[in-house]
Amino acid sequence: MDYSILFDSALAVRLPIKPGLGSPQRASGAGAIAHGPRAFLAACILALALALWGNAGYARDRLPGDVERLKMIGFTVADIDRETAFYTKVLSFEKVSEFRVSGSEYDKMEGVFNANMRIVHLKLGEQVVELTQYVSPPTGRPIPIPSYSNDEWFEHMAIVVRDMDAAYKILQENNVQQISANPITIPESNPGAAGIKAVKFRDPEGHNLELIYFPAGKGDPTWQKPTSRLFLGIDHTAMTVHSTEKGVTFYQNLLGFDVGGVTFNTGVTQEVLDDLFNDTCLVTPMMPISPPPHIEFLDYKTPPGGRPMPVDTNANDLWHWQTTLVTKDIQAVAERLRKAGVQFITPGIVSIPEETQAELGFKKALMVRDPNGHAIRLIEE
Repeated sequence: MDYSILFDSALAVRLPIKPGLGSPQRASGAGAIAHGPRAFLAACILALALALWGNAGYARDRLPGDVERLKMIGFTVADIDRETAFYTKVLSFEKVSEFRVSGSEYDKMEGVFNANMRIVHLKLGEQVVELTQYVSPPTGRPIPIPSYSNDEWFEHMAIVVRDMDAAYKILQENNVQQISANPITIPESNPGAAGIKAVKFRDPEGHNLELIYFPAGKGDPTWQKPTSRLFLGIDHTAMTVHSTEKGVTFYQNLLGFDVGGVTFNTGVTQEVLDDLFNDTCLVTPMMPISPPPHIEFLDYKTPPGGRPMPVDTNANDLWHWQTTLVTKDIQAVAERLRKAGVQFITPGIVSIPEETQAELGFKKALMVRDPNGHAIRLIEE
């Protein structure tokens, strides 16, 4: 099944991917290749994608500490009441808990000294989103204006809808700030993804979001179950990267993810979706054992000028996202990450005080940065 094929048929590279552990079968096929400079670029991307395809064919044995699933997607907010109201009233999330935490354990976990955090957990379908507001120290730096999809701090989550027209109408009625001028639909000329619809937009604080609609036979089977709900759940979180190869090595070799259906996305449809002229993007899904949701890499080859992730990014900065991954042996994965030279945000494994384990949803935690600078929180439940 295809998860992220969002491009025009004017130029596309799509590869057959061998299924690994927990990875769905990908259909084979290839789009048309345009002539001229774009054809040359496509050939270069094809070489890279073929290398990724080789990685996808490789399924190593399971190791202690390998990630089982993605538990929640979180990000930092400035006004948690306003954000909670937006997600519950506009996007039909359910508020399941609200609590505060402070103390040295949480300072270490987030890498922020003297942290006092107000946290809200929201649920949509079976997926959980975690909003964090820093009471102290004060909320950090705002999301840069302007921000674009090819900036390396970019991350979004894709919210699956049953009816794109009805969902988009709700965005319009609430004057939501859009990235895409309007929802796009993958044309029939791309049979592997024909009928998939998507639109990108922002919440009141500028965090990036996407609505995505999967017609019958597309996407994870979860999204095809009969329901009267309009907003169904979260399919994936997508993050812009400067190196797909380093990202694949990190998530596959160190955490046990599988490579999904690699695609090269471009053309007018992709330009409208991302609000980027001359948009060419290599998309690589990384699949845990039990999706959804999963992680996607967005590797923009053009346009040039995407800005790097600030090296001094802190968890209280508003562009900070943290993806929480479940492992059954956090000690084993921590040792593997440290030997590989991974950047640790948390000095060592943090044991969560018993009185907040139920609220947070885990007993032990460790936060690191992947090779592209995105924060990953590993937990043991």
